[in-house]
Amino acid sequence: MQAKSHRRLLLLGLALGGGYLVAGRALPTLPWFAANLEFEDIDQPAGFRRIRAGETSTGGFDPFAGIDSAGPAEPAPSAVSAVRQDICNALFEGWTPGSGTVPIASFSDYNCPICRITTRRIAGAAPVQDGTARVTWHELPILGETSVLAAKAALAADNQGVYAAFQDRLLRSAFQPTDGYIDALANDLDLDRDRLASDMQSPDIEARIDRSLALRDIFGFRGTPAILVGRTVVEGDIGEATLSRLIELEREAGPPPVC
Repeated sequence: MQAKSHRRLLLLGLALGGGYLVAGRALPTLPWFAANLEFEDIDQPAGFRRIRAGETSTGGFDPFAGIDSAGPAEPAPSAVSAVRQDICNALFEGWTPGSGTVPIASFSDYNCPICRITTRRIAGAAPVQDGTARVTWHELPILGETSVLAAKAALAADNQGVYAAFQDRLLRSAFQPTDGYIDALANDLDLDRDRLASDMQSPDIEARIDRSLALRDIFGFRGTPAILVGRTVVEGDIGEATLSRLIELEREAGPPPVC
């Protein structure tokens, strides 16, 4: 119990520091102001780019090693192959190229403090609210067993049409996701709890998480949050002005080449 509490304090400290840390590496903090954004193409997968930003290393020490580390680590090879064959649909499921709507893919973990901030910022962005940008939410539970539990519950809630409300409650909760909390939340949102429990163990939910893990591996994401705005990859938090500017630039550029 002390180890889990220690880990949550570490995560909170990183969130307050404005970046995120995975496997002992401090990832870049992106510019919170949209002026002079610079981009660099990424080698794989082709057709995508990232914002150019500095990066610092904290050495090889992993402060989370051995602390509540159980969780899905590697996707099935078949999932990786399927995603590579149709990466656009895997990223932006249900989005129609040429619709004039900018696609966004957001990858997060409910035990990631920074994800709570970033997810709400994306959901509340004006282009998302007015429908000129469209978000595909990817559950990427990489921070332990409770992350997996929360991700499966959110996806199961999606089957009952209440993903957004379920996600918002999980993000705003001060509690770690547990079976009891998930059950209480399902009751509050008037969900069919038997169906929720059944769906959480379904192959469809496993496949959706596997697809997100495959995308993580293909793009080489080092942690959460990770975001794609059109063809632009963002790792770490993103300021409101930068997000708005990226949406504007991607609208001008048109759909990503792979789409």
